[in-house]
Amino acid sequence: MEKLIYVVWRRADVSVRDFKRKLLGQVAGEVVKLGARKLSMSIVDEDAEYAQASRITQMSDPMSATISIWLDTALGRAPVEQVIASAAARYIGHLVTESVPIVNTTQTVPLGERTPGINTIAFLEKPDHMSYEAWLDRWQGHHTQVAIDTQSTFLYIQNVVVRTLTEGAPPWTAIVEEGFPREALSDPMVFYAAGGSEEKLRENQTRMLESCRRFIDFSRLESHPMSEYILKD
Repeated sequence: MEKLIYVVWRRADVSVRDFKRKLLGQVAGEVVKLGARKLSMSIVDEDAEYAQASRITQMSDPMSATISIWLDTALGRAPVEQVIASAAARYIGHLVTESVPIVNTTQTVPLGERTPGINTIAFLEKPDHMSYEAWLDRWQGHHTQVAIDTQSTFLYIQNVVVRTLTEGAPPWTAIVEEGFPREALSDPMVFYAAGGSEEKLRENQTRMLESCRRFIDFSRLESHPMSEYILKD
């Protein structure tokens, strides 16, 4: 089984509400019929509007959603991409390997409902000065525990990009999914799991930022807060 992540842009003449309705309805239904073993979507919808001030992007036209699909083989993706194309202004796709350091066991809801909180999806490019092996070791071998220790995440998924599936896709090396409580994006105390301690807040902020600087090129960083929906699991 292989995991595919598609980044999708909404058509300008389609409202956010109608775009979400089509993704969660028609697109999800058809993708499942085409053999998706698992399916999840993250959408910049009205419930994620409050978090957009924290969005980090280098794009003139930021993405509208991501669609994660697990297929028996990526070789059979063409019909799935046709379904996505029918609902999107454009899309790009990546084949990834998935690691889940934090499984969501506390903010679960029935299939199709919005996961509480916010799902922040980051897209990383390897800094030019680092070898791939050194970058991967720094991220997964060292940073993973720092992120767990210093943030209030209830979900943490690391997707290593194996290859791009579409033309024109950015050279991302990783796609990271993190679930945060709603309050985290407006309250640093919550975001950095400081428990009301100013000293702990400073400690966690410093530790996290120093770790990120060792493997992230901030000039090419994408970070998008969205609403997560699990459609099939």
